[in-house]
Amino acid sequence: MESLILQLHEINAVKFGNFKLKSGISSPIYIDLRLIVSYPSLLRQISQTLIASIPTSTRFDLVCGVPYTALPIATSVSVSNDIPMVMRRKEIKDYGTSKAIEGHFQPDQICLIIEDLVTSGTSVLETAAPLRAAGLKVSDAVVLIDREQGGRENLEENGIKLHALISLTEMVRILKEKGKLGEEMEALVLKFLEENRKVPVPKVEKTKVKGLGFEERAKLQKNPTGKRLFEVMAEKKSNLCLAADVGTAAELLHIAEKVGPEICLLKTHVDILPDFTPDFGSKLRSIADKHNFLIFEDRKFADIGNTVTMQYEGGVFRILDWADIINAHIISGPGIVDGLKLKGLPRGKALLLLAEMSSAGNLAKGDYTAAAVKIAEDHSDFVIGFISVNPASWPGAPVNPSFIQATPGVQMVTGGDALGQQYNTPRSVVYERGSDIIIVGRGIIKAANPAEAAHAYRIQGWDAYLARCT
Repeated sequence: MESLILQLHEINAVKFGNFKLKSGISSPIYIDLRLIVSYPSLLRQISQTLIASIPTSTRFDLVCGVPYTALPIATSVSVSNDIPMVMRRKEIKDYGTSKAIEGHFQPDQICLIIEDLVTSGTSVLETAAPLRAAGLKVSDAVVLIDREQGGRENLEENGIKLHALISLTEMVRILKEKGKLGEEMEALVLKFLEENRKVPVPKVEKTKVKGLGFEERAKLQKNPTGKRLFEVMAEKKSNLCLAADVGTAAELLHIAEKVGPEICLLKTHVDILPDFTPDFGSKLRSIADKHNFLIFEDRKFADIGNTVTMQYEGGVFRILDWADIINAHIISGPGIVDGLKLKGLPRGKALLLLAEMSSAGNLAKGDYTAAAVKIAEDHSDFVIGFISVNPASWPGAPVNPSFIQATPGVQMVTGGDALGQQYNTPRSVVYERGSDIIIVGRGIIKAANPAEAAHAYRIQGWDAYLARCT
């Protein structure tokens, strides 16, 4: 390590003075690693040492260098170790394939990000976003030099663990010991580091990455019902789900018939229907097949695995027989998914996890949301996505595009009701917050003409989806 630091100093890659960094702060030390492309043996040494420093427990299938300085390092790592590489375009072209990520890869492969230097971690996050949007998993980044100014913490908050070869403190110490740095400059650099231990990630406008279409995402789905839902959405040009929270089974069947042509999904709360009869499921199933939409029973299972298995399959409602999709809280742990999966997966059914809720003051956020994502990834043959509110804001967003995001509380205008429900518009939910399906209840049910209202919501939701895809 000492030899590497001295070589960097020798080629003038380590400079002292007054420099403005990308983060906006002024620094008495500047590391210019763009110079290493002119020193092949040093570039090779850096790439070999960098990849060797990663813990053996760290799994990855591909590497991607942060453009532009880290690209030659990543290329050297790829060629020397026979590891496939992908490239992130810093500027997406408006001709040709218009891809944000170049190279051959498969969804769900794990990509290791390679960077030359980290201050706030912004550049790594700017690279992770399009990689994740393309369906790749990003959980680790390796860097030659950590300036120790908050980058590690900022990346950790976004689901990325930083592996650093050299810290700036260590570099300064070695240069001082070897007579390359005077005491006065050493003190100035150390004082600077002490005063700037946490450089916030600058507020950067998110690069709009061309989103994958529902047809493409259908190919990524491991669950037959999840695949079918994507296909129905594409065929009907609808990402509208009706929340059919009406007072009777008769009303529900009536409105399902009326709005069926406009929706991709119908959400029920079967336990609120006083006139429920055993043939309800078959009647609703018939309407769903006629108008090509799926049925989602909003049961919100929350008990232990054994109990939810019985609730799902048996009881008065026999939900397993007629609902394509159900949902569950993860408060009881992953066992709830195991229990529901035991009965649902053999029948080709699917599960949504409640990662967020649209009511004011709810507790489904932060670590709870992250835990839901982890459980979904571990059960992606049965879990097809999430009930969410703002998936674009999640740490590590965007999540795997094979997962469907469905958001409740959608109306034509923002606001809320007296019981804490918060409403957002179709465009806000889909285009800005990264959801796929808008769940609309009262905006359609209470309309003078529910079919016309459903049509208007379908158009708005679909236009927002098209805008996101371009």
